[in-house]
Amino acid sequence: MADHTPTGPVELGAEMDYGEHERTYSLFVTLAKYGALVTAATLIAMAFGFFTTAGFFSSLILFIIVCAIGGYILR
Repeated sequence: MADHTPTGPVELGAEMDYGEHERTYSLFVTLAKYGALVTAATLIAMAFGFFTTAGFFSSLILFIIVCAIGGYILR
């Protein structure tokens, strides 16, 4: 049978920086949450503005309200 044992030095690489990993993951999750919130608020406001006679400014106010309530819930 062939011998597959390593003959040279084994490189382990640099140690993991777990603190930086946690900060990066936390930033990614936060951006994903608030990005999804803004996307959903935009779609809700667009549907409200396009399918009713409310108009642009009413849709803008609804967008701000949805973002404020969602931001409060997601914090």
